[in-house]
Amino acid sequence: MRFALLGSGSKGNGTLVEEGKTSVLVDCGFTLRETEQRLARLGKSASQLSAIMLTHEHQDHLGGVGPLARKYRIPVWLSGGTARAAAHRLGSLPEIRLLNCHSEFTIDALQVQPFPVPHDAREPCQFVFGNGQHRLGVLTDTGHPTAHIARQLSGCDALILECNHDEAMLADGPYPPRLRARVGGGMGHLSNAQAGQLLSQLDNNGLQHLVAAHLSEQNNRPELAAAVLSAVLGCEADWVGLADQEHGLDWREIA
Repeated sequence: MRFALLGSGSKGNGTLVEEGKTSVLVDCGFTLRETEQRLARLGKSASQLSAIMLTHEHQDHLGGVGPLARKYRIPVWLSGGTARAAAHRLGSLPEIRLLNCHSEFTIDALQVQPFPVPHDAREPCQFVFGNGQHRLGVLTDTGHPTAHIARQLSGCDALILECNHDEAMLADGPYPPRLRARVGGGMGHLSNAQAGQLLSQLDNNGLQHLVAAHLSEQNNRPELAAAVLSAVLGCEADWVGLADQEHGLDWREIA
């Protein structure tokens, strides 16, 4: 099993997860043309996608889902709440698959365990992917850690973890008070400190890859996120992967 990120941040998100011939794209916040270009950069074509999975209805996650799904006839998996909230922006889709945020399912060779998260969306969820031997946890767009999230992510072999903001930078940054309150609130985004707190609660004995994702360009710096996460694991800061908005993250193999 392997994974890569097309890009990560407030201007667009997309995560590729692959097991054998099964490839799924988690979210697509880029234009159709940009998505095709970013997939090509990773050696993939949208025609190879088995599914698109939508975590929630915010524009930086769904902006390109409709055009991509229609052009390549790709089924879209999403919760009922997300489907209702996003219907007018997604438009007509070739195939809709409604998922239960508490029930595991499979897409060809991939096992998928959705789980609900606190975020200011209708019915948001994140995912753990597995192949029977290894597990990849994906967590972004989450307002605060919960015990249920910790149970889902514990024991993963690879983890993509939101480190949206540094709390001091957010407090002193350019955002207006209402937006600062939204981002830093319990239904907003994880700070570096919250990500570190969550990571410290997990069984990380088999962790091969840790990637900090969804970093704010205004309210965080990559070295701050890496320092917090590496301190929890007791590893060098450069062991922590950093997904960015422009280049995403190249393929990581879970061996």
